[in-house]
Amino acid sequence: MSEAHAPSEVTRTQMGVGIERLRTHEYTLEVVDGPDKGKSLRTRGRVIRLGTSPENEFEVDDGTTSRFHARIEADLFGHRLTDNDSKNGTFLGDVRIRDVYLNPGALIRIGGNTFRYQPGSEAVEIELSRATRFGRIIGQSAAMREIFAILERVGPTDMTILVEGESGTGKELVAEAVHQHSKRKDGPLVVFDCSAVAPNLIESELFGHVKGAFTGAVVARAGAFERAQGGTLFLDEMGELPLDLQPKLLRALEQREFKPVGADRAVKLNTRIVAATNRNLQKEVEAGNFREDLYYRLAVIRVVLPPLRRRVDDIPLLVGHFLKELQTPDGQPVQVSYETIVKLQKHKWPGNVRELRNFVERAAMLATGNRLETKYLVPPSFGDTRSGAEASAADEPAVAPAAALEGKAVAEFDDSLPFKDAKARLIDTFERTYWARLLDRTRGNISAAARIAGVHRKSAEYTLKKLNLRGAADGDDDGSSG
Repeated sequence: MSEAHAPSEVTRTQMGVGIERLRTHEYTLEVVDGPDKGKSLRTRGRVIRLGTSPENEFEVDDGTTSRFHARIEADLFGHRLTDNDSKNGTFLGDVRIRDVYLNPGALIRIGGNTFRYQPGSEAVEIELSRATRFGRIIGQSAAMREIFAILERVGPTDMTILVEGESGTGKELVAEAVHQHSKRKDGPLVVFDCSAVAPNLIESELFGHVKGAFTGAVVARAGAFERAQGGTLFLDEMGELPLDLQPKLLRALEQREFKPVGADRAVKLNTRIVAATNRNLQKEVEAGNFREDLYYRLAVIRVVLPPLRRRVDDIPLLVGHFLKELQTPDGQPVQVSYETIVKLQKHKWPGNVRELRNFVERAAMLATGNRLETKYLVPPSFGDTRSGAEASAADEPAVAPAAALEGKAVAEFDDSLPFKDAKARLIDTFERTYWARLLDRTRGNISAAARIAGVHRKSAEYTLKKLNLRGAADGDDDGSSG
């Protein structure tokens, strides 16, 4: 860590019963020079990320900045700036840094932008649980212990919770743990996946229907809301709920009652709601894809699960836990070397904890000498007659421009993966192919591409940034879309 700058202020840690309290201050980060000059963020957050990806807390529009370029994190000694292996580096003044504490007024150069860091006077207290698990969720990193502290507090209540995070981060485990820590634990936990039901059936599947409500409704059927009475309803993939159904869900949550399709009378709602999505719903609201009023009704408590690549401190604990649950063919324990753990911590883990678990299970079963080996990070393809070059080419992810995608079968998928992982990869390939071709057709004009796609321009911008696809300047475009 660089010794060039001392901490801006010393935070103090106070131990409570099961809680560690981290005390620091809010601060402002402002771009004082560069393409994003004038943009600023005032934050109380324990950690913020900076880069061009829309998933960052501080998003910039600068071609010389990496997608997830750097982060600022509060710890025992102050606010700590860390470069995330960016391509062009992070600078404090004229000194390139890897890891440094910030002084008041520090000037940070990232790509073409210069940021000024200025702590404020408002004190911030961040609670970290001393536990390393909540239900079946495991973690010893500050990121996870901060989440555990929140869940421990709100679990026994009936507060509505919105859980956001990438596929494989454990959103369903959060719902399960919250249910088990609530006063409704003896009631049912009902899971409803908004992405797994045809749009024309979602209303009936959610609210139920009476006999004769529509063609084919030969008997009355209880929906997810009714089945979850007295318990918890987990609404998974909430970002996939069609816009025309969102007002009906909002009405049910606000009035605490729902009406089955075709029914004359409403049914009182007696269930707790936990919703989850792999999208950033705030961005979806800005893009016009999700109702703002429904978002705030769901996000009474908002929990954002970090991807595994941002909580690598948890990997040794997770690997050890998964190995304990395994029964190897010879019954002997599998050993994991320090070098292997380091390699696992450098892996990007696009499938997150689910992918790590799958790797541990696969590598443990195929281990020679009872040692976990990283060569099994990629599932072996037994009986594949293609050459190594052909196999590598077939496994390449879809990238822009569209010409690079021609000839690839978008409908192909890896059926060795869990359903959600296979689906996520298939959707990602489709989105990349679709938007790359639209950008080719419109010569990079994002507004024109948005009009063809039938979405708002902001929605197109968000999707393109998420996929790391770039359009050309729109010139005299008015910014509207069909």
